[in-house]
Order: sequence, then structure tokens, then C-alpha cells
Amino acid sequence: MVTVANGTPSGPADGPADVGVPPVAVGSAPRIGVLALQGDVAEHVAALRRVGATPVEVRLPARLDDLDGLIIPGGESTTIGKLLAEWALLAPLRECIAEGLPVWGTCAGAILLAKDVRDALPGQPLLGVLDIAVRRNAFGRQVQSFETVLDVPRLGGAPFPAVFIRAPQIESVGEGVEVLARLPDGTIVAARRGPLLATAFHPELTGDDRFHRFFVAVTRESSADCPPVATR
Repeated sequence: MVTVANGTPSGPADGPADVGVPPVAVGSAPRIGVLALQGDVAEHVAALRRVGATPVEVRLPARLDDLDGLIIPGGESTTIGKLLAEWALLAPLRECIAEGLPVWGTCAGAILLAKDVRDALPGQPLLGVLDIAVRRNAFGRQVQSFETVLDVPRLGGAPFPAVFIRAPQIESVGEGVEVLARLPDGTIVAARRGPLLATAFHPELTGDDRFHRFFVAVTRESSADCPPVATR
């Protein structure tokens, strides 16, 4: 792997800085789903356990019940989208998000969340709920994957190690969307609007759990969860 700009940290991300992300309090473990159709499921499950959350692997609509949040992992966005449709998850998940369910998409997950995918395949199933524009595989093929470090003021502390694997690029964000991190050249690689979070990279592959703790904090800010399937 190569390192962007010789590992030089990016400049400050847009938006106010936090001192850091507190650990999950004992006895208050949120139920965080991990969409388990394809991709980095085990890595997210392990990271959630490390930060004190209760991971729930989601493959069927009933597993969305009573979640406090959901992670859509990296993988292959076209494959995950087709499986969402095939396993009747696409519409229920959109309904849960409309009810305020916090959702974090990493890499392929960020593509699925985006309202504008500028090189989407014809008919590619997408959730289309976060006002960002992305381009798939913007950094090249698998052999052009790379690692770097990012300044993420929301996380506090040292720069965050970021792994990019056939990653998308966030080309623009809509009104009210907070940019959390950029590459040294200004490319947006992490963004958030309310309970929706997108990262173009793979925090689950680094051993640094600050983004997972941050997402747990996001779920606490929201009183919404995914209602039982019988009420959807």
C-alpha cells in the first residue's frame, strides 16, 4: 500500500471540534445492527463489542426490530444493494431511517446511503437518504488501495488512521451536511447529517475504535429506533 502525501495529516475538518468521544457507560449498551449480507461484517461486530455495544447481525427485516443504530459495512455496493432488494430489506430500512434510525455507511455503505451516485449502474438499488454526491472506486482499483492519517476534530486526540480500499469519493455535500474529514488535497472522505454518517474509508480495519464510539454517541443523541416489523 502507498501513503497519501507521505502520511501528512489533512487540514482541519469543517464543523466544531469535540474534546473526544466518551466510552460507552456500563449497563447502557445500545443494540447496533451490522448489515450482514456481504462485506466487513466480523470486523464491525468485533469493534462494537470492544466499545461496549451489543452487535446484531442483520440479514432479514425482522432483525431490524428495536435497533438503536445500524452499520452498513464496506464490500461491493452493487452486490449489497441487490441483496437488500432480494431479501426485502430495502423498503423496511428506508422506513426505519425515515423514523430517525441512526445509520453509518462505510465505503460501500456510504455509496448506498448517498442520494447522488454519479456512476451508479442502471437500476442499481440504493437507499438514497443522505444528501451527498459520491463516485464509486474514485481512487482506483484494488492495487491502488492506500493508508493515510486524517485530522478528525470530532474524535479528538491523534490523527485517525484511515484505510481506503476501492474507495468512493464524496464529491459534494448538501445543505446541513457536516464535513468530518478531508484528505490533504481537500477531498471529502467523511460526512454527517444528524443520525446519518458516511465514511469513504474502513475504520473497522484499523484497531482504532474512535469512530465506533462516535457512532454510539450519535445513537444516544437520537431517541428513535427501528419499530417492530408488525408496525411497519
